[in-house]
Amino acid sequence: MQGPFRLRRGLGGGSRVSAASALAPAAIADIEEAEAAMQAMGQKRIFCIWQGDEVLDRQLANRGYDVLDPVNIYSCPVEHLTVIPIPRVTAFAIWDPLAIMNEIWAKGGIGPDRLAVMHRAPGPKTGLLLRHADQPAGTAFVSLHDTIAMVHALEILPLHRRHGLGRWAMRAAAFWAQEQGAETLSVICTKANDGANGLYHALGMEIVGEYHYRQLTQGESPT
Repeated sequence: MQGPFRLRRGLGGGSRVSAASALAPAAIADIEEAEAAMQAMGQKRIFCIWQGDEVLDRQLANRGYDVLDPVNIYSCPVEHLTVIPIPRVTAFAIWDPLAIMNEIWAKGGIGPDRLAVMHRAPGPKTGLLLRHADQPAGTAFVSLHDTIAMVHALEILPLHRRHGLGRWAMRAAAFWAQEQGAETLSVICTKANDGANGLYHALGMEIVGEYHYRQLTQGESPT
């Protein structure tokens, strides 16, 4: 905690695990202290902006912060995606992830730091290995918190896209979540990702929330 902000040490794992979140209204001095704390951790100055954070959003905009990665949060009841059986040898729930799963994630830009976040996640979790034409074709990560199962890092190799593997991945995640006692399946994607948004809409998932980041790049190192 730093004043009204919850700070996160992301260790290179991406914006979601590095951004500060406001728990109460913030004065400019509070923002400055949070900025200094983030820089002291060796992190960029980045805040997560949720509904209700409109004042903070304006404060950061006035300080030169840019909008980064607006996202949609999708959700549906788990049983909504468990009515259709998954074809044999299409999806396997595996944890710890196999080397081929790590390789597929790496090809999609999901490297060791983001994989480390998956390993740090508490509670029930699994990886999904997807196969197509007798070949490894994709992977994803699913983790449970209370009764909500979240899908992250869904990655399909380019050669195997447009064969419905994204749908099967989400259904496989729902089956796994159901076995863990979850009630809800959720996933987050950027508003700019037309393919992913189309997939989740086609599966009947609904947008239940949204957020974006504000990041200050002026004076930051390029790393």
